[in-house]
Amino acid sequence: MATIEPAELVQRHLDMLVDTGAETGVQVAVYRDGALIVDAVAGTADPATGRPLTSRTPIFGFSIGKNVTATLAHLLVARGHLGYDSPVTDLWPEFGAHGKGTTTLRHVLTHTTGLPAMPREITPRELPDWSRVCGALAAAEPLWRPGTAMGYHSYTFGYLVGELARRATGQPVHALLREWVTVPLGIEGQLFLAVPRASLAGLARLDQAPWGTPAGPDGTEVIHAPWETRPSAGLGNTADILCADIPSVGTASAHALAAMFDSVLRGELVDPAGLSAMSALAYEGTDQVFGTPARMTLGFPSGRIGGPPGEDSAAFGWPGGGGSYAYADPARGVAFALTKNRLTPHFDTVLSVTALLADHLA
Repeated sequence: MATIEPAELVQRHLDMLVDTGAETGVQVAVYRDGALIVDAVAGTADPATGRPLTSRTPIFGFSIGKNVTATLAHLLVARGHLGYDSPVTDLWPEFGAHGKGTTTLRHVLTHTTGLPAMPREITPRELPDWSRVCGALAAAEPLWRPGTAMGYHSYTFGYLVGELARRATGQPVHALLREWVTVPLGIEGQLFLAVPRASLAGLARLDQAPWGTPAGPDGTEVIHAPWETRPSAGLGNTADILCADIPSVGTASAHALAAMFDSVLRGELVDPAGLSAMSALAYEGTDQVFGTPARMTLGFPSGRIGGPPGEDSAAFGWPGGGGSYAYADPARGVAFALTKNRLTPHFDTVLSVTALLADHLA
C-alpha cells in the first residue's frame, strides 16, 4: 500500500473540517529540517462573500503574534541593542515608578514583570495610542515584585517589548519586523504587527463559534479585563486594531509563521546562543492569573500542544486565542503553524492535525 504523504493527509483533514462546518477557513504549514513538507489550506477567507482562503492570506490570530514579538526581542539582543539582564530603566527611566526599577528584559520575556493586566483606564479604544498605553504602564504599580512570580501578560507584554525596541532602535516594532524578518525571508505581506491600510482588503475575516462561559479561576477577571482574555471576532475585524502596533497580537499566514520559525532553527535569524535562550526553561511555577502550571523559556511557553504526556521538550511557541498555534522544535527540526479564522474556545483542530502528523513530527 502506498504511503500517504503528510501534505495530502493534512489537506484531506482540513477539507473535512470545512465540509462539516467545524472550521470556516484554516491553514497549516510545516517545515522539517528546512523543507516545507506541508502547506495546506481549505475554506473561505470571508464567510460573507465566499472569498477563498489561500495559504498566503494573513489571518488575525490574537496572541499568536507573541511569537513574532518575542522573536524580535531576541533579535534585539543578538544585534547588541539589549541584554537579557538589562534593566528596563536603562532605556525607559520612568518605568521605575512604584518599585519597578529592578525589572529586566528577562522578567518581561518570562511574564514576571508584575503587570499582567492593562491599567483600568486602558480599554480596546486606547490600544492604538502607543504613548498613552506606555505612559500608563510606566506609572502602574506592579502586582508583585518583578521576578518573584509569573502571570500571563496578555496585552502588556507586547508594549513592554515594543517600547524597549523603540527606545533602543528609534523604530516601531512593525518597522523592525519588516526590516529584520519579512523582507529578508521573502514573506512580506503575510506577517504583520500593524497591517497597512492598503492591505486590509486582503485579510481573512474572523467569525466566532459559540463560546459559552470561559473556564478559569475566580481571580481571572479580577486581574484581566474580560476583553484581555476573551478573543472577539468583533475586535479582530476592527480596522483601527488591525492597523495599530499592538505587539501582543498579530496577523499572519501559517506559512509565514512556520517560515520565520524555520529560519530561527536554521540559524538565519539567531545564533546558537539565541536559540538556546528561546528554547531553554527559564521559569517554572504557577501562573498567578489562571492558577495553572507555567513553564516559560525566554519569551515563550515551553513544550508543545499535542506533545506526548510527560514529554520533556525543547519546543517553544505561542497559541492564539481562538485556536491558532505556532511552535518551533529544535530537537526535531520542526517548525509548525496552524492559523484559522473561526474563533473557537478550544484547540481541537490543532490537536487533530498534530495527532495526524505524529509520526512525521516525532
